[in-house]
Amino acid sequence: MLKDGSFKRSKEDTMNKLQTVTKWWGKKPYREIGEMVGLTADSVRKYGRRNGLPPIKVNAQNRELTTEQEIERDVKVGSLDKRLKTTDSKYHVMLKANEELQKQIDAIKVVSDVNSYQIKTKASGTQEATAVAVASDWHWAESVHADNVNGLNEFNTTIAKARAEKFFVNTVKLLGIFQAHSKIKTLVLALLGDFINGELREEAMQNNGELTMDELLEVSEVILSGIQFILANTNVDLVIPCHSGNHARVTKKIHVATEAGNSLEYVMYHMLARNFKSNNRVKFIIPTSYHSFLDIAGFTVRFSHGHAIRYAGGVGGIFIPVKKAIGQWNKARHADIDVFGHFHQVRDGGDFVCNGSLIGWNEYGNFIKADYEKPKQVFFLVDHDRKEKTVTTPIFLT
Repeated sequence: MLKDGSFKRSKEDTMNKLQTVTKWWGKKPYREIGEMVGLTADSVRKYGRRNGLPPIKVNAQNRELTTEQEIERDVKVGSLDKRLKTTDSKYHVMLKANEELQKQIDAIKVVSDVNSYQIKTKASGTQEATAVAVASDWHWAESVHADNVNGLNEFNTTIAKARAEKFFVNTVKLLGIFQAHSKIKTLVLALLGDFINGELREEAMQNNGELTMDELLEVSEVILSGIQFILANTNVDLVIPCHSGNHARVTKKIHVATEAGNSLEYVMYHMLARNFKSNNRVKFIIPTSYHSFLDIAGFTVRFSHGHAIRYAGGVGGIFIPVKKAIGQWNKARHADIDVFGHFHQVRDGGDFVCNGSLIGWNEYGNFIKADYEKPKQVFFLVDHDRKEKTVTTPIFLT
């Protein structure tokens, strides 16, 4: 032993290192143990082997890394951290976008693409009813020349606009009259097609007063103004079932399975609905099916344009073919009443109501020997307690 005791200190240091190495052997990697005792990782491994310690099993947690490997690891960790931050940022952006989308979905609940809707009775202590005003068969751009129908009618876009305005004004008047006796909180404004005359028949290209797309724009503007007029001058909510007629199609023949998708009126209805997407007083029903169903306090109304009913001019009028059609449809899904247009005549058949027309008597009606009728639409009430139609009245347009 040296005088300064260095040998003793060296021996003590060796014992301390051995104790430290032994204590952490197998618990920490060679590198970390080496940092504790001032040795390299390789020296720690050899040191343990000389002292009979078992090799440390290398795994993902204690694997020794070279300097280059540590740098590569740090780069990867940094890259992953950056990707995590980016992903987190994208998540918050998507979350916000989803919230905005949900708001839009809630807003456009004004449009229902299903074919059923329900109007529930609201307890009020007084007799409650729902009013139904039917609009259809306006044939906006068609021209009717007085000389061709013996002076019984005349029609052009100027007259069409005046009659359409009367439809909405007189609907509000009738609503006011019946609200004096019944609590009416909902008006069903049934838009049942053939507002656009289109070019279904070849002669329309010569006889129409407007091109079809101009007709579409003008009709939609008039209906939009009419809905706004009702909202401004009444306190009722509006439920608006929408059906395409046979005249507004863009195909030569009816494509039964895709009829709505081939109709300009189907587009028009969606254009109209967008104007009221934030108005909780308005509900559009725009089905792709031929029928839509409205449950009015347990009384089921079935709407359509009416062109699936085949009438060949029999002396009994439309009653027999309508009754046959209703009987068949009720086998699939029962309705208490059917409401449709197409035939340009106001008829109340008990279990059906047929709408008139805005265009009125024309050359074609005379040629096929259809019943003469002045321009009119139809209005009726459904009593919630009785669960039946109680009043049917025409809406005069001239």
